[in-house]
Parts: sequence; structure tokens; C-alpha cells
Amino acid sequence: MADAVTTTTIQDGDRLAVVQLTNTSDGTGESAVTKIDVSALATNSANGQTCTGVKLGKIVYSTFGMSVKLLWHATTNTICWDLNSDYTTDEDFTGFGGVQNTAAASGKTGDIKLTTTGHSAGDSYVIVLTLIKEYS
Repeated sequence: MADAVTTTTIQDGDRLAVVQLTNTSDGTGESAVTKIDVSALATNSANGQTCTGVKLGKIVYSTFGMSVKLLWHATTNTICWDLNSDYTTDEDFTGFGGVQNTAAASGKTGDIKLTTTGHSAGDSYVIVLTLIKEYS
């Protein structure tokens, strides 16, 4: 079997994308799974540009029994944000423009991946990401 996961796009506009991620684990967990594929986000309606990256603007999350690592994708993935186990909170980074992608240039895609740690059957998470879109 596999964890029951969903990715739901709540909003995908020119400037922001809001995405809800959920998981109810059967104990399998997730390892560096692409959750945000920036090339699949909507293009800019004003100029037709394709999204090439995002900044983490806000995060609202609740975890039960497992922790979660959000990763900036590159040849060597880089930590974007750690989500503690058995925790509920919201963080707003818009006051300074959002958390920047710090992945090394080698293989940097702009995508966000997710890894669960300490998961067992019945554990879960709900994560809502507000992403500030970037264009090249």
C-alpha cells in the first residue's frame, strides 16, 4: 500500500499560488516527492511568462505523529522549512518578501519536494502553502 496523499490547488494567479497538501500515512511515508512543480503553475496572464520559481510566503500546517521536511529541489536538495511533529502553527514571511530558494545553482529547478520522517500508520499532516511566484 501507500500513504493516502492529495495536492489541491486553491489559487493559481499571476502573483500567488496557494496549495493544500495532505497525507494520511500507512507507515510508508514520502521521500523527496515533488509537491510543487513550478512549470505546471499558471503562466502570467499579462505577458505569458512561465513560472520559474517560488518564494515561501506563508505556511499553515498541522502534523500528527510525523515531521515533514520541505526541500528546494536541485542536484543536492536544500532545506526550505522543517515542520515539527505533533504541531500546529502558521508562519507569515510576506513582511520581508518570502523565504528565498537557497538551493545551489547545480540542477536547481524551483520545485518544492517533501519528505516525511518518523511516520507510522495513522500519522497525518495538512499543509497550506502560499507561494510567491517568480518569473525569469
